[in-house]
This record gives sequence, C-alpha cells and structure tokens, in this order.
Amino acid sequence: MIGSFFFICNRIVELLFLIPIVGMMAYFVNGYLNANQITPPYILVIFIVSVIACFWCIDTLIRFSTTKRSAIFVACVDLLFFGAFIAGVYELRFIAGAKCSHWDGGSVYISLGPFGYYGYESDNHLSFHIDKTCAMLKACFALGIIEVVLFFWTAILALAIYRRPDVIVKETTTVRRRSHSSRRGHRRHSSSGRRQQYVV
Repeated sequence: MIGSFFFICNRIVELLFLIPIVGMMAYFVNGYLNANQITPPYILVIFIVSVIACFWCIDTLIRFSTTKRSAIFVACVDLLFFGAFIAGVYELRFIAGAKCSHWDGGSVYISLGPFGYYGYESDNHLSFHIDKTCAMLKACFALGIIEVVLFFWTAILALAIYRRPDVIVKETTTVRRRSHSSRRGHRRHSSSGRRQQYVV
C-alpha cells in the first residue's frame, strides 16, 4: 500500500517536471521548422524522450491496477527512460557551465540555427534573445537530470509493488471460500433456529 502511494506520487512529480521540458523543447523545434533547418540532436533527443515519457506516465497512472500486475515490465521501461534521459542530458552537457547573463553561444553557436549564427545573419528575431536560449537549455538540462533520478526510483518502486498473478488468484479464491463458508454457516444457524421453533 505504501509502495503504491509512493509510486503514484513519484509518477505525478515526473509528469510535472516533464511538461516544462516538452514546452521549452517544442519552442526550439518550432523555431527550426519555421527556419527550414535540421534540429540538432541535443534538442531533438531530450524532446522526443520527454514526449514519449509523458504518455508513459499518464498511461501507468490511469491503468494502475494493470501496472501492478505487470510491474516488472513497467520497471524495465522505466530503466529504458532512465538511460534515454542520460543520453539527452549528455547531449546538453555543453550548457552546464554556461553563464546565461552574457552567453555568446559557445561551441554550438552555429548549430543553434535561427537562435544563433544563422538567425543573426538573417535578422531572425529568435537570435536577439541568446541569453533566453541559454536559460531555457540550462533549465532543460537540470530538469533532465532530475528525470534521470526519478525514473530510476520509479523502476525500484515498480518492483516493490509487483504482485504475482498466482498470489492474486489465491487471495481471490480464499475470499470466495470464506464468503461461501459464512453463507453456509448462516443458513445452518437459521435452519436450526426454525427447527427449535417447531419443537416448542
């Protein structure tokens, strides 16, 4: 019961941290699409992983009873997300030491496309807010690290709430037998009471 509570709470926290990542990365993806340029891996990887992870979190919350029965599968998928977020964070590692108060784009200034060099050359308004770009990338980097920890933790919690199908069947059978035996006892008690009334 406690494991289930912590699992649900952890899933909700994951979802709350995933939504800002999806929103900020969608802003970058939209900028590249409008400029007809290829989105770089350091944006695309964490964006795709976050979108899929959002649907996964919602699905496991809505069908929680199924999640408990297939908890080993859930734990394996969570570990896959754990690895995928590590890859996304690794791609964004260049932003870790950046100072967003006066960022010059660093080694990725050209690959920033409409947000960097090419945007500056073509007078794209997106390139005028390079510090904002830095802040958003850094925020996604930090949130990605948090997601790495959270998905590893939910993988462990999923194993904690796992219930084997044979245990569930045994519990159901035991409950049925108890209810059946209690009905029998009630019938015997009522029939014996009637017999006593007839004897009197």
